[in-house]
Amino acid sequence: MLSRLRSATSRPVRPAELKLIRARGLRAFPPRLPDQPIFYPVLSEAYAVRIAREWNVAASGAGYVTRFRVATSCARRYSSRAAGGDDLRELWIPAQELAEFNANLVGPIEVVAEFSGQGGWSRRSGE
Repeated sequence: MLSRLRSATSRPVRPAELKLIRARGLRAFPPRLPDQPIFYPVLSEAYAVRIAREWNVAASGAGYVTRFRVATSCARRYSSRAAGGDDLRELWIPAQELAEFNANLVGPIEVVAEFSGQGGWSRRSGE
């Protein structure tokens, strides 16, 4: 059945967003803020690592890479956009559709890497 197929994707997050994800039992992403009209998971873990390490650490002292699976039938509804190169692709999910996207997550959201301002990093297999 198509709805049982799942696509793996990643999302780089800052500490505040990770806290909200954990508060939801690692089962949903938090609603977007009013000035954030798009939820954009990335389609490559390498791209998520780059954002977490280079941008999130600089902005907030730490960055995390999450990995999650979503029903392929759901993921196909959204466009994939290049963000500076073909290997830097994101799904663009309108903020008002995030609850439905969350309802199509398959299993928990995993934290697979974290980076700190001291240049440290660690890989995890999940939480």
